[in-house]
Amino acid sequence: MTFHKYQGTGNDFIMIDGRQEIPSWSQTDIEQFCHRRFGIGADGLIILAPAEGYNFRMIYYNSDGRESTMCGNGGRCIAQFAHDLGMGNSFRFIAIDGPHLAEVEAKRVRLQMKDVPHIEARGTDWFTDTGSPHHVVLHPNPDELNIVTAARSIRNSEPYKKAGVNVNFMTGEGQNWEMRTYERGVEDETYSCGTGVTAAALVAHYSGKAPLSPIYMRTKGGKLSLSFEHNSEKGYFNIWLEGPAEKVFEGFAK
Repeated sequence: MTFHKYQGTGNDFIMIDGRQEIPSWSQTDIEQFCHRRFGIGADGLIILAPAEGYNFRMIYYNSDGRESTMCGNGGRCIAQFAHDLGMGNSFRFIAIDGPHLAEVEAKRVRLQMKDVPHIEARGTDWFTDTGSPHHVVLHPNPDELNIVTAARSIRNSEPYKKAGVNVNFMTGEGQNWEMRTYERGVEDETYSCGTGVTAAALVAHYSGKAPLSPIYMRTKGGKLSLSFEHNSEKGYFNIWLEGPAEKVFEGFAK
């Protein structure tokens, strides 16, 4: 197996070119590939596959080996991967949550996210689905948290216990924010999460604490920006996630 390793603000992925053949791996196989001690090591594995009417299909697996919902940084990385394969600079691709547009320029990738019509209050916190489900907590100092302990109590609570949820803790004001994310499927903190940044930035705006677009969000692995439009009828639309994405290395695994 020839593989490529990509990262977007520290969210790292094993990339597979499946245009000629889509591998038929088991959950255990993929979990082994993503293991950071006994495999290649990654937050997830992504297959670039053919799709009629699109430049490609994005098939995404979490590091637990299960096919999962949309991954924003993974979407940006697969666009950079397609660019590096000579497929162009702009793409229309299909993922598990529907069609996406992506634009690549100088190792920066803009990815159009799905529309987000609803944000729900959950007590003093918030919930929304940006391609993956996210619980967002406004916290004065996320850096002081034991994020695994704090997030797991939410991730395993009702109504999330069965399907799980990604948990984000954020702080900031105006257009500048910081956040930390715990991802289901990885079951740990990750350096970044694109759908999480999308959720957190939209919550910052919806709650009235970030009045302008774009919103700049610093994660453990770097900074991403989110631009969007909003009205009372459609909610949030024309949502674009932007930031760096790059190839780290490639190799061959038996």
